Amino acid sequence: MIEKILVANRGEITCRVMRTARAMGIRTVAIYSDADADAPHVRMADEAVHVGPAPASQSYIDIGKVLGAVRQSGADAVHPGYGFLSENRRFAEALAAEGVTFIGPPASAIEAMGDKITSKKLAAEAGVSTVPGYMGLIADADEAVRIAGEIGYPVMIKASAGGGGKGMRIAWNEREARDGFQSSKNEAAASFGDDRIFVEKFVTQPRHIEIQVLADGHGNCVYLGERECSIQRRNQKVIEEAPSPFLDEATRRAMGEQAVALAQAVGYQSAGTVEFIVDGQRNFYFLEMNTRLQVEHPVTELITGLDLVELMIRVAAGEPLPFRQEDVRLNGWAIESRLYAEDPYRKFLPSIGRLTRYRPPEEVREEGRVVRNDTGVEEGGEISMYYDPMIAKLCTWGPDRETAIGHMRTALDDFELEGIGHNLPFLAAVMDHPRFVSGDITTAFIDEEFPEGFAGATLDKETLARISAAAAAMNRVAEIRRTRISGRMDNHERKVGTRWVVTLADQRHEVRVEADREGATVHFGDLRSMRVTSRWRPGEPLARLEVDGASLTLKVSRIPNGYRVRHRGADLKVHVRTPRMAELASLMPEKQAPDTSRMLLCPMPGLVVRIEVDEGDEVQEGQALCTVEAMKMENILRAERKAVVTKVNAAPGDSLAVDDVILEFG
Repeated sequence: MIEKILVANRGEITCRVMRTARAMGIRTVAIYSDADADAPHVRMADEAVHVGPAPASQSYIDIGKVLGAVRQSGADAVHPGYGFLSENRRFAEALAAEGVTFIGPPASAIEAMGDKITSKKLAAEAGVSTVPGYMGLIADADEAVRIAGEIGYPVMIKASAGGGGKGMRIAWNEREARDGFQSSKNEAAASFGDDRIFVEKFVTQPRHIEIQVLADGHGNCVYLGERECSIQRRNQKVIEEAPSPFLDEATRRAMGEQAVALAQAVGYQSAGTVEFIVDGQRNFYFLEMNTRLQVEHPVTELITGLDLVELMIRVAAGEPLPFRQEDVRLNGWAIESRLYAEDPYRKFLPSIGRLTRYRPPEEVREEGRVVRNDTGVEEGGEISMYYDPMIAKLCTWGPDRETAIGHMRTALDDFELEGIGHNLPFLAAVMDHPRFVSGDITTAFIDEEFPEGFAGATLDKETLARISAAAAAMNRVAEIRRTRISGRMDNHERKVGTRWVVTLADQRHEVRVEADREGATVHFGDLRSMRVTSRWRPGEPLARLEVDGASLTLKVSRIPNGYRVRHRGADLKVHVRTPRMAELASLMPEKQAPDTSRMLLCPMPGLVVRIEVDEGDEVQEGQALCTVEAMKMENILRAERKAVVTKVNAAPGDSLAVDDVILEFG
């Protein structure tokens, strides 16, 4: 059996692999860059080796440095995780030359399936249904535009060695094809060291469904059901679930059998994933094969009861699979929400900074409920611009889809994260969205439901009323505490007022609060009342309450005369004032935001790659002005209207913060 595993990765997947290795009695080795010297995965390992500066190209994907760490540590096996070197044939071959076990597929399978052009040809030969496209390499943007026109827009421009949404663009016209080719090429070179690009037809209204396969070195290969990964933005998955709410058993079996046939055709061993596009009639088309462990593998583990990392290790050690296809059983439903360091209120652009508060929900495994959080960060840690923006993968399991969604709602409510922009509000909003709840989703879900970006969820009137009652009761607790601290009174129950005006969203409630030792009853002007109980104390950022017997969890922070309250994707200012204060507040003018219409502001922290204009240039609406790179993704900033550039405040190579002024216009 393998004795020591070096995990050639970072963050949550490294911690995930190490947990299984530790349970198997196998020692672990971490590698780390300058930026990760104090990271949790480094402390979790039995030993750690420094491999270079922060940029991944100079550390984590430098094969020579990783091999040096293998030699230094004496590891007899390497698990690559995902991303970085996980699908690099040369890395697998280099390990074999060193006599070190690669916990993954043979180099020949990586070469065949890791290259998306080759994999499509092999899939067609194996009888797997494939998407129409141009399978040759494309030399330049002109050729990309010509081929895209022949295939017919829309098209998908993809890096041949890509994965995880990197080096991928959808083009709906010639301009987007030209721009997308260059951006995809640049991202592919930066992320994978391979800038080859190909083009295929983009299937509209598709669902992204993938099959998990597992094969050993003894001729056994099985499929472990499917995962629905249709909730995506920028071609990167956000929410996944297993099984799919769309497939029937016949389609599941057909997709699984084709996935196994493809794996066997290339002599595959280890865990891998065959991805398909599925249309509204359940016709499915091969997309690509990922010759590695997938980010979303936990949902498959939750519905099968299998540990895929353990099985990968055992297969790499030469053991046969301990079961056959007929032994595979799918139990219940699992959902994964990817928590990203990105601001949904700024069109999901990356965010960096320090995690001033990081308190995931408690992990639970009990009858009828599982809560699992795979993570590689901790409170006080920093999210840098150098790596993928994923912070954690929050997973829940229930006996059916409705229950699993309910558990996810509760877990997201309980997840505390402060210090950076993040997508927790968006994830919570999706869990309540009627289309998601019904399972009526496609890969265009985010674009269709949030075409102008995410501006927060709109809560129904009843929920707003419950929040009003909670805020009134919480305010009374805070007022009692304040008067006690001031020492101004002996009988605080008599001195603190009972009548208040609560305003939030478009609602205004005149309330009367009757408090007792067990809680408070909040009476509304329309003669209804709500009973509120809670152990919340002023200053606590998470308030768990019962309102009329139903649980309500709020993220709370103090603002003048009230609270900032976040709940289920909504971000609210809730003011609780005395009647006289409310009367005066209604007379105050609203503060106007500064005019930035004549400026190009940096929408996220990042590095300036290119400035496309000079001072004095006249620009047209839609014209490219600047390219900013953040977390390995290039973002082209365009002119919103016709204007003249009066000042250029940045240059290629500059590091910018959010809202730094790049250009000024006259």
